[in-house]
Amino acid sequence: MSKTRRMFIQGATGVIGAVAAGGLKAAGAGKERTGKRGTAGSDGEIRCVVTGQTKSGKSVIVSHASVKAVTVGMLPGDEFYRLWGSDSMVALPSDGTPPLQPQFFPPKNGFRFGMFTLPPATTTTAPQSPTPDLVEEMKEKLPGLLEFLEPDHPGMHATDTVDFDVVVSGEVVLELDDGVEVVLKAGDCVIQNGTRHAWHNRSSEKCVIVFSLIGADRKRTT
Repeated sequence: MSKTRRMFIQGATGVIGAVAAGGLKAAGAGKERTGKRGTAGSDGEIRCVVTGQTKSGKSVIVSHASVKAVTVGMLPGDEFYRLWGSDSMVALPSDGTPPLQPQFFPPKNGFRFGMFTLPPATTTTAPQSPTPDLVEEMKEKLPGLLEFLEPDHPGMHATDTVDFDVVVSGEVVLELDDGVEVVLKAGDCVIQNGTRHAWHNRSSEKCVIVFSLIGADRKRTT
């Protein structure tokens, strides 16, 4: 591995330890937590830092706390982190209050920032005949995600967003239409322009992917 790529991967992993997280309780400004922590996502928790500004314009730390992964029975082994987002353009300065993000995917002009992990030998897909309890859990914990997963094509989905995806660790296969595939490894990134796709982890290790989704205006064809 080249020195440049190794530095990028190390930097990307460090960023995950300082991402902003919605819904965190305010913590004492300027306080730092010490002690060893595992690799991002390795134990189902990551540390998230939220900054803001006071009325006088001073930059402060609003909160820093651990955020646990969201898991659902319909997607066993998958872990989702809904870290930050908004359904509209954000105005600055901000006091660090988490904007509302009721749905997993953003609407036009909205955005989402988060992370997900895929365990070995998996595809993010919904079962063809899920029980009512599994469906209810999915809608409660990951609202709006199930509706985009194609039941007849495992893992395939398309959203009205431009997605910026970075593989932080592990390896994943990105599948597009007509069976086109590309293998992505740590440090690789994808610009997903509202295209139909699926993620497959065919390796023996967990894969961690960071994403940012920007709501787009798709022109419908007849």
